[in-house]
Amino acid sequence: MAEVLFYERPVPLNRNAHKDLRLKPIPNMKFALDAHSVPLTGVEFALAARDMPIVFAGNDLASAGPVALLGLRQNENLFVDANGQWLPGAYVPAFVRRYPFVLAEKPAGQEGDDFAVFLDEGYEGFNATEGDRLFNEDGSDTEMLSRAVGFLGEFQQHVARTRWFMDQLRKHDLLESRNISMRKGTPDGQGQVINLNGMFVVNEEKLRQLDEKTAQEFVREGVLGWIYAHLISMNNLDRLGQRLGEREDGEVGASRN
Repeated sequence: MAEVLFYERPVPLNRNAHKDLRLKPIPNMKFALDAHSVPLTGVEFALAARDMPIVFAGNDLASAGPVALLGLRQNENLFVDANGQWLPGAYVPAFVRRYPFVLAEKPAGQEGDDFAVFLDEGYEGFNATEGDRLFNEDGSDTEMLSRAVGFLGEFQQHVARTRWFMDQLRKHDLLESRNISMRKGTPDGQGQVINLNGMFVVNEEKLRQLDEKTAQEFVREGVLGWIYAHLISMNNLDRLGQRLGEREDGEVGASRN
């Protein structure tokens, strides 16, 4: 499941089982080292478009959703170095920032809200002695936990809004399958060609042919801004290729030492 991409041992947050649990800040994002893409919500497009390509990925058009492309090889995040440091100044998607907590859908038939808060018991920051408590002595949520759960709730609202956005793209037949060929960045400009398959992008010609009523609705709902942020972000593919070339050069240099 994409929702638990980084999570080694996701378990439901429990006031009894986790009453003494603390969260110590860990100054790295090694948990995201292997993520070459992560889901993205529409409200993030404008910020993410400065640094990373935004494409629509899925097994087919019906399941496609927006992702931030973080790498060009499987299990490699070009925005995180070997020490787990995110590229300085680059946008960090909310999908990454919510870790080590996550909202997950409850199994059908369970009472209460549709979603439950989970945490990753495998996260190295969780312990019983250091950091901020999750619960107060009386069992109530600490301010830290309340902020984390609030962020999860906001994120889920943005996910719902993004699903509506995807419905609009499909309804108006604006997405097309695209196989992208690009050259990996090298100093001589003769780098290896990389092929990216299984992605969808907005067809600009069909976008220009939208009727006036639909175009006005897209402007009013903010959809048009999201679409153009996606289109502009595609210019980051070359930057990603250059970053891969630089990393491979570093790997070759390290192997020779």
